[in-house]
Amino acid sequence: MASEAAVTIAKMLENLPDQFAEQVVEHVREYIADLKDEVLWNSTFSQSQDKLATAAKKVRKEIQEGKSAPLDVETL
Repeated sequence: MASEAAVTIAKMLENLPDQFAEQVVEHVREYIADLKDEVLWNSTFSQSQDKLATAAKKVRKEIQEGKSAPLDVETL
């Protein structure tokens, strides 16, 4: 991967002492892992939207028909 961003980061790291460059690399690793998790979450969440909407409609209908009631946390 020789993208412009990767080249820029490599040049920035070259100007740092090795100790600091390693710290930056570790931060970048963690940041990329977080970004991958977020992408996975967003993908999973977007795929479940229709199912969540359908379930919500079903619950609203059951409440209107008296088959269900909203949860009362005081009675738990």
